[in-house]
Amino acid sequence: MAKRRRQDAGDQNDKPKVFIMDETVAEYIRRTVLRIPRSEIAKMLATWGFLSEIQLQSLNIHQIKENVSQEVVQLCEENCATIKHAANLDIIYNYTYRDKKLWTVYQMTREAGDESDFFDLANFKKKFKRGLQSALKNVTISFKEFEDNAIWIRIAWGTQCTKPNQYKPSYVVYHSQTPYVFISNSIYRSCIQLLCQALLVATSYNDIHEMDLRSRCLDSLKDIVLKRYSKSFQTDHPRPLQERNSTLERVDPRIIQEDKLKKERIQRINQEAFGDGPQPKLEFAQYKLETAFRNEQEQEKGILRNKEPFRCMVKFSSPHLLESLKSLAPAGMADAPLSPLLTCITQKARNYFKISEKKSALSQSFAC
Repeated sequence: MAKRRRQDAGDQNDKPKVFIMDETVAEYIRRTVLRIPRSEIAKMLATWGFLSEIQLQSLNIHQIKENVSQEVVQLCEENCATIKHAANLDIIYNYTYRDKKLWTVYQMTREAGDESDFFDLANFKKKFKRGLQSALKNVTISFKEFEDNAIWIRIAWGTQCTKPNQYKPSYVVYHSQTPYVFISNSIYRSCIQLLCQALLVATSYNDIHEMDLRSRCLDSLKDIVLKRYSKSFQTDHPRPLQERNSTLERVDPRIIQEDKLKKERIQRINQEAFGDGPQPKLEFAQYKLETAFRNEQEQEKGILRNKEPFRCMVKFSSPHLLESLKSLAPAGMADAPLSPLLTCITQKARNYFKISEKKSALSQSFAC
């Protein structure tokens, strides 16, 4: 049992029953408030909607944050807060700062000929809870729907013998009428199968698999899998050499023309590879290579003596990887066109690649 906050001493039989908030709930609310930037506390508490307008006005957010958090806890106790209310505040916080987590994309599939049913949120919640709680008794499940039709699910996991750990919850984001689910990386790996099974039951899909696509930018992951990133952005057209530096005299017209054609070619190649629009935000792309060394004679005869493959991993990292790749050729830092392994990330909806030789010994091509 979680500890209870103490009542005042005295004859309790002579006093009316007073709500005493669970210590776990009080501590969780306190820690959540401490995580919120001071400038956002009032706004986030108002979005939460659990405290009244009068209570919010009475809150002094200019004192030290520890005192602010204690005041919020006292107000929550006046309103008889439960773990359901605390979880709701936690979801709002993580929705606002969703880029603090690493998200993995999962895709659900149906058998050919199966039609999607009309989505009913209440029915989805009921089926999801029933599916998960039938396999694991000690689990806390909370839902919240946001304006972008995203259904956020917060799951605090326990075991058959222990209560749910509210400090290490999992977060699931599902957009109705789509086969895609986004799951935070904080999930217990042992519980992923239970979670996926509950999703299949709630959505009437037949199968679910993990995609090789991860990022901290949840919105960009959605843009990639839903094919909705903008194409309206106009690429900055480089000015010809003569226009960029009008002080140059006696510049050979052929040099100017070659410079112009080169930039136009790079721009055309970049447009074909990346499109005109701004790129979705990904922080990394990872490539695992499995191949084998051959000399020239072995390559001609298709002979592989060393059966043990050579393995290595290459990881490209950047605050905005795709935009960085897009700027390499125009900046003269790489030849155009770039490798298809770098330009296919959005088309293939993946940033984890495993590159291995095809099974045919005569083939020198690679599969990924």
